[in-house]
Amino acid sequence: MSALTVSQDPEQSWDDLVRFWEEMEWPEGSKVEIIEGIVTVSPAPAYRHNVIAARIQRRLYSAIPDDWEIFQTLAIAVPSRLGMLIPDLMVAPVHDHTESETHIPAGLAELVVEVTSKSNARHDRVSKPAAYAAAGIPLYLLVDAWATDGPTVTLYGEPKDDVYRPLKSVKFGEPIELPPPFDLVIDTAEFPEA
Repeated sequence: MSALTVSQDPEQSWDDLVRFWEEMEWPEGSKVEIIEGIVTVSPAPAYRHNVIAARIQRRLYSAIPDDWEIFQTLAIAVPSRLGMLIPDLMVAPVHDHTESETHIPAGLAELVVEVTSKSNARHDRVSKPAAYAAAGIPLYLLVDAWATDGPTVTLYGEPKDDVYRPLKSVKFGEPIELPPPFDLVIDTAEFPEA
């Protein structure tokens, strides 16, 4: 099943768009995001997708400070790119107070991880990294099981405007190292291939 878009008034303000996203009754278990101003409803990720995310999460726990957390379903807001995005994994310091119970500002994140699904690969390769870079998130890890040259993992960093610089790219089976503050090697040989 692929993602669906929900039609809304193109003249809506960011606040109206967020209110629509927060107040609508969405199908249970679905992932609802605002991507470039369009509400997108995606089915729950497949088994392999979840296994990859879980293995990365397990490794990340050994590398983060006690006052940071790894979030799987917390939305991050990027108003400048009309985005309310839910990364597969996000690492951020825990804050006692946020403006909303449903999301946090994207600028609080230290790392976002996206694992592509066949139906959403374009968003993970193009739209989301542009929004994450615009928000100044230091690191973006893209696990692309559907890449045309075979499954790859690419680490992006040094965001400027809405563009990241690719720091390293490996094929599934090769290790990839996350720089400080993580100082962590992820063994992609543990990832199941599609």
